[in-house]
Amino acid sequence: MEGLDMAPGDTPAVARRAVRLAIKDARTAKGLTQSQVAEAMEWSLSKVMRIESGEVTISQNDLRPLLTHLGIRDKARVDELVQAAKASKQRQQWWDHKRYAGMLTPAMKQWFSYEAEASSMRLFYSAYFPGFLQTPEFARVLLEFFVDDLTQDEIAARIETRTQRRQVLEQRRGRPDVHLLLDESVLRRTLGLPEVLGRQLSAVLDVINEGWLTIRVAPFTVFNIAIGNWDLFYLGSEDLDHAVLYRENATRDEIIDDAVSLQRHLVQWDKIWHASYDEIHSKEMIESRAHELLAIHNSPGREPAG
Repeated sequence: MEGLDMAPGDTPAVARRAVRLAIKDARTAKGLTQSQVAEAMEWSLSKVMRIESGEVTISQNDLRPLLTHLGIRDKARVDELVQAAKASKQRQQWWDHKRYAGMLTPAMKQWFSYEAEASSMRLFYSAYFPGFLQTPEFARVLLEFFVDDLTQDEIAARIETRTQRRQVLEQRRGRPDVHLLLDESVLRRTLGLPEVLGRQLSAVLDVINEGWLTIRVAPFTVFNIAIGNWDLFYLGSEDLDHAVLYRENATRDEIIDDAVSLQRHLVQWDKIWHASYDEIHSKEMIESRAHELLAIHNSPGREPAG
């Protein structure tokens, strides 16, 4: 797989986002509903909704008359959006492969594209490690908890997605600046196999030492009101105009890019970040826990986990 060599702002995910936000903002400014736009353009409502949500790209032939209907007639602005629409028509990516058909939600596909192109990230994980940091061994143990809902083929495919995401980040010319908040419970949750968590922690330490991942551990003493996991991506400069967020919990996942929600998540993230153990102490905690778990695994006479 080739590394990403596109400058921030020219990448497909950024271009698609620029087009859909321009369409949504123009529709809102004219006081039109999505249904009214669909009727005027003789499209289905689902088509308008999917374009505005970023699930699909829009063709140039559809974009030009839509911009006219929405009152965007300035030639320079139209040309700019048409060029962005062209840029958003990226080549097929690994997550579009038929192997993953039906296994990834539309929000997940957008999530992977933003992750692949982000200049920096702010992540919060309360129960486990971000997918791109998970070793195949850890991912399998984690996914086996969902064996009643997933087939073995589905589990294997989802493990592959984690490896693919990691490879994309490692092969980029410029890796993102990743700041990860981990709840302390993540360091304690062995999933029944201490050695697996020990090796997972060692793998995370390797990435920290590569210089593009910074971790702080949120201690049990910090009141944490965050629910589920979420990833905030900066697509270029670190301001909310260039940010988008992926959030998931046990029942749903979604892409969020409205300013109010982004600001609320970022304020919460900053509050927990500054109340957490600093990077040095957090790294020491990870190292100590890894050594502890691997020592347990290698101790003489240890009983197999079961």
